[in-house]
Amino acid sequence: MNEPKRMNKEDQTTSPVGNVSELRAGRMNTVGVPAEKSKNFLQSAKRLTRLISDESILVILIFLMAVASVALVVSGPRILGHATDIVFQGLLNRDGTDGIDFARLHRTLAFAIGVYTASYVLAYGQAFLLAGVVQRTMFKLRQDIESKIHRLPLSYIDRHSRGDLLSRVTNDVDNISQSLQQSLSQLVTSMLTIFGVLLMMFIVSPILALVALTVIPLTLLTMGQIAQRSRAKFISQWRYTGQLNGLIEEAFTGHAIVKVFGRQQEVEERFTTINNELFETANSAQFMSGSIQPATMFIGNLNYVAIAVIGGLRVASGSMSLGDVQAFIQYSRQFTHPMTQAASMMNVLQSGVASAERVFELLDAEEQITESGVADSAVTQGQIEFDNVSFSYDPQRPLITNLSFIAEPGTTVAIVGPTGAGKTTLVNLVMRFYELNEGRIVLDGRNIAEMPRSELRSKIGMVLQDTWLFNGTIRENIAYGNPDATDEQIRAAAKATFVDRFVHSLPDGYDTILSGDDGAVSAGEKQLLTIARAFLADPAILILDEATSSVDTRTEVLIQKAMGALRQKRTSFVIAHRLSTIQDADIILVMENGAIVETGSHVELLAARGAYDRLYQSQFTAPVIDLV
Repeated sequence: MNEPKRMNKEDQTTSPVGNVSELRAGRMNTVGVPAEKSKNFLQSAKRLTRLISDESILVILIFLMAVASVALVVSGPRILGHATDIVFQGLLNRDGTDGIDFARLHRTLAFAIGVYTASYVLAYGQAFLLAGVVQRTMFKLRQDIESKIHRLPLSYIDRHSRGDLLSRVTNDVDNISQSLQQSLSQLVTSMLTIFGVLLMMFIVSPILALVALTVIPLTLLTMGQIAQRSRAKFISQWRYTGQLNGLIEEAFTGHAIVKVFGRQQEVEERFTTINNELFETANSAQFMSGSIQPATMFIGNLNYVAIAVIGGLRVASGSMSLGDVQAFIQYSRQFTHPMTQAASMMNVLQSGVASAERVFELLDAEEQITESGVADSAVTQGQIEFDNVSFSYDPQRPLITNLSFIAEPGTTVAIVGPTGAGKTTLVNLVMRFYELNEGRIVLDGRNIAEMPRSELRSKIGMVLQDTWLFNGTIRENIAYGNPDATDEQIRAAAKATFVDRFVHSLPDGYDTILSGDDGAVSAGEKQLLTIARAFLADPAILILDEATSSVDTRTEVLIQKAMGALRQKRTSFVIAHRLSTIQDADIILVMENGAIVETGSHVELLAARGAYDRLYQSQFTAPVIDLV
């Protein structure tokens, strides 16, 4: 079996239930988010803004269109005020011969219609361009995430829930996109409208403008207080969303195991626990942010009443015309309305920035050591030397210490030992899935730490105990090891690994589509497919990690024959628990607690009566069980 993943207890907090238990234990703040994360909100917002600024030319054009659109909108009430004055003056002169100047009134109204139409066209164009900017930005962000995932060390993937990582890549990025699309244009337009309307109010009546200004500090204070409380709730909402995805991914992947052991109720309880936390935080976040709009509307209505009363008194005293009061009342509505709109967008924006914080956390994760060295296309002989290698997943718990041995080209090296001895870790170090703490691993005289990973791994074929097949045809899955292989080469690899015999029993043969965990092929047949994939890749070095554990005894014999041919002229590392599968190995390494305690052939190790002999006897001799 594979070694269990080692990780610190601190690293296990990404477990779907782990965070909930920490929340209840008081190790996290009351919203389920580390306190220092809330401080990153402004930095995340600034960084998100910088992403959009990459489209600087279009952003400037969008801003200019917004300025023009707002300028036209705020001029509309003044134009309509002039129309009101024309009608009012005409009514005052009804006893005379002039009356209402309908020609002038029609020109004024036509001009107002033209102004509002031009404003609409500019706003439409602004929204169209902004949609392109946002979607291109999200396109580049997804590319950055995809590239980042390939640069992350395997240890990072081990420490984090797959469901949570998937949620960051999909749900959080989609939430950022929707938030920017909904809020960005509205916020820019609202701010420009506030400044434009304020300017027009001072032109119409400075006294009433000062009255209207009293609404700003009250509104900002209200928004600030509510936003401060809801911000952390949004961060918690998306964090619990990731945890819920992680739990669902685990439960669905292991659906059969859950049912076999009757753990459905436990899974449901865990789901309910996290779902309740998500409900509480999401409900609180939406309620708090949603209360911003009615609060600002209430303040705006108070301001509206004050302006109407004071404006009426000034008309009665002759200080203002009726048209100016009408225009000012419209401006007061235009002044409070964008503030209310901006307030209503705060919950959307906060949710988007909370998701951005989670995405940036992924993008800022420590990457694996930068590639060094120059690729060498020379043929690999396959000599591998471990020179005083030391490695541990946890610095407090050494695993492999001062390990040294040499695997000569073309030899088969079997690695045996109890679970946790470091067998799979050893081959992971050869693949550079993890970096060494001390020492070096040398391939044909070159330190693998100085080789590009792509070059190193192109020379190695690996067959794991856990089979991995993607959604596609059997032919495509075999050819994954060598995309340029011809159909004849694919069939030859399939015949050599006994895949061909069961493929012909399938209705579509090599064109049979494999999808997830369907029953088209058995677990053993899936493992045969992965062996055929490695056979087709024709690597210089072969790593077999319990590669025949899922096949029956008869098939295992056939596979061993195929592996014998496959290992010819290749350096092979074979990890095995069933010692019957490695008796013909050139060298057998017996590992215990990260160290090699014995080396030799099968016959030599049995004769030594040491650790290998004890393992052998435990498998081929009936154990005596003490029931007392």
